[in-house]
Amino acid sequence: MIIFLPVYLMITTNTYVQMSLLQKTSVKEVFEKAIRNTKLDIQREKLLQNIANKIAEVIHKKGTVNINFICTHNSRRSQLAQTWAYYAMEYYKIKNGYSFSSGTTETAFHGNTIKALETCGFKFMLEEFNHKNPKYIINYNGSTKDIVGFSKLIENPINKTPFIAITTCESANKNCPVIIEALSRFHLPYLDPKKSDDEDYNKEIYLNTSKLIAGEIGLIFKKVKEQLL
Repeated sequence: MIIFLPVYLMITTNTYVQMSLLQKTSVKEVFEKAIRNTKLDIQREKLLQNIANKIAEVIHKKGTVNINFICTHNSRRSQLAQTWAYYAMEYYKIKNGYSFSSGTTETAFHGNTIKALETCGFKFMLEEFNHKNPKYIINYNGSTKDIVGFSKLIENPINKTPFIAITTCESANKNCPVIIEALSRFHLPYLDPKKSDDEDYNKEIYLNTSKLIAGEIGLIFKKVKEQLL
C-alpha cells in the first residue's frame, strides 16, 4: 500500500506543500540544459559511446535491456544515475529499457540525494516506511511509469537480470571483481557528494552532481536512440 506522506519528516505537511507549489523547475528543462552544458574529454566521450553501443546492441538482440548502476552504499551516485536513466529512456521513448541501482552494502537513499532530485523536478512518495531504509515511488509530471527508490544489494530481486552493470564509484568497482548477472560491465565514476554533507554548501554540491550525471546519462541515451532509429 502506498502511503502519501512527506519525504522530509522534519517539516510540516503545509510547509512541504508550499515548497512543492513553489517548485517551477521541470525535469525536462534541467535535463536538456544539463546535456547542453556537458563537456567531455576524448576518453570520457569514448566511454559514453561504448556504453551506448552495448545498450543498443542488447536491445537489438534481446528486445529489452536492464541497466544496473552500482555504488558501495547505493545512497547517492547510483541512485542519481538510476533516476536520470529512467527519465532519459522516457524522454527518448526507449520503452524497452529499465534502470536499477544497487550496492555492495545496504544503507538508505540519502536525504540530500532526494532533495537534489526534487529540486530538479522529480516527485517522491513514501511507499514503505522504516527508519533505516524507506522505499519511495519516484516519478515526475507527465511520466508514464514510476520507479522504486531504496538502498539494496546487487542480488535484490527487484533488479531484473541479466543486466548491464555500470559502477559509479571506485570502491564498488574494486570490491565487485565478478558480477555474475552482468552481460557487460563499465566503470563510470563520479566524485562523491558525501564529502559536503556537513557543509553549508552541500545543496549546491548535490545539485551539481545530479546535473552532471543527468547530462552524461542523457548523452548516452541520445546515442542509443540514434542507433535504434
